[in-house]
Amino acid sequence: MATSKTEVISVRVEPPIKEALQVAANLEMRSLANMVEVMVVAYCRSQGYPLTGIPSDALPATLTRGSQVD
Repeated sequence: MATSKTEVISVRVEPPIKEALQVAANLEMRSLANMVEVMVVAYCRSQGYPLTGIPSDALPATLTRGSQVD
């Protein structure tokens, strides 16, 4: 079975941003890379930006603190 290759990106952020990202990743038991991916997908979906090639169920929508499931 063929696997798709991933892309590498490098991003510089201020230390408090990295710390917040690490805390979020730890709380959700994710890697930093996976947490960033989830956040980008959630942001794009919330803003209505197209996610070509990403199935709608690939990364389930994450709930924000205090939100409820209908």
